[in-house]
Amino acid sequence: MKSDCIKLPPGFWVGLQQLGIDPHDIARKARLPLTIITEPTAVTTDQYFRIWQAYSDLVGDTAIGIVKLVTVFDTTQYPPTVLATYHARDYRDALNRMVRYKQLCPPESLRITEDGERCTIELEWMRTKQPGPPILVGATLAFLLELGRRGTGQPLSARSVEFSHSMGDVKALEAYFGCPIRIGATDNRLTLHRRDLDRLFISYNKELLEILTPVLDRSLDEQRSRSIPEMVKWILQRSLAGGRLDIRAVASELGMSDRTLQRRLADEGTTFKQLLTQVRHEQAREYLADPKLDIKEVAFLIGYEDPNSFYHAFRLWEGDTPSKWRSEYLGANPPS
Repeated sequence: MKSDCIKLPPGFWVGLQQLGIDPHDIARKARLPLTIITEPTAVTTDQYFRIWQAYSDLVGDTAIGIVKLVTVFDTTQYPPTVLATYHARDYRDALNRMVRYKQLCPPESLRITEDGERCTIELEWMRTKQPGPPILVGATLAFLLELGRRGTGQPLSARSVEFSHSMGDVKALEAYFGCPIRIGATDNRLTLHRRDLDRLFISYNKELLEILTPVLDRSLDEQRSRSIPEMVKWILQRSLAGGRLDIRAVASELGMSDRTLQRRLADEGTTFKQLLTQVRHEQAREYLADPKLDIKEVAFLIGYEDPNSFYHAFRLWEGDTPSKWRSEYLGANPPS
């Protein structure tokens, strides 16, 4: 089963800074804790979309934001999933690896088709009916072309690009992709010249691929073997601060109805409420172990708008107040 684990690579924030955009402004506009920048954690689909929308709002024009970000993003900042494509043998190998390893970082999903002189890549969404922000759609497709250009060292152009929504300055996109851009299409689609797929990558690194590929493949296998309760807890951990904590939202991310999720959890001998309590308890202990976090901030980070509700819940869990628990913990485990 595929996880909805979405991790923003540190290079994303570095790229924003290079564009003159303060990452803190993105986090505030997306209504997310500022710690997401310094201590990267996985985010939910909704939070991920809010981050991209905040970037779009701050940069002003969707098309300009797309071109600037994909061209400024340094290859040294690529996460392992992308390094495994950048160091592929050729463009076809790189694209096929991208389709495969995209499963490790939803919610975008890619489908590639070769036919005649064309290679078509369609962008779809995993486990969400909500379409992603146009700037995310554009950046995803633009990066696929950017990958080919950087890997081959050649100024490749696309055959055509189609978007379902308005993308701002279309001329800027046409200049980047080197082809006509169609707006208002039924799908978001990048069409490449199939002959370009045979081009070898000057960035090919056989030794690095022999290290990365088994690790990434193992991660894929582990994701598929996770139990439903583990998946629910994983999603809840990323949804506590500012996210929706109802069963319907979690069920939607898992691609099922809330009734189906309730039944699957009952089969495993647990309930959604029990898992939510477990996650809050575990995260509360983890956050309280960090003396830099204020107790009111801990309450917010685990989904309590009212600190008093957190104090009450914590006494039920630990038989003590959060401040006393922290004092005892730090006394036994002084910070190094």
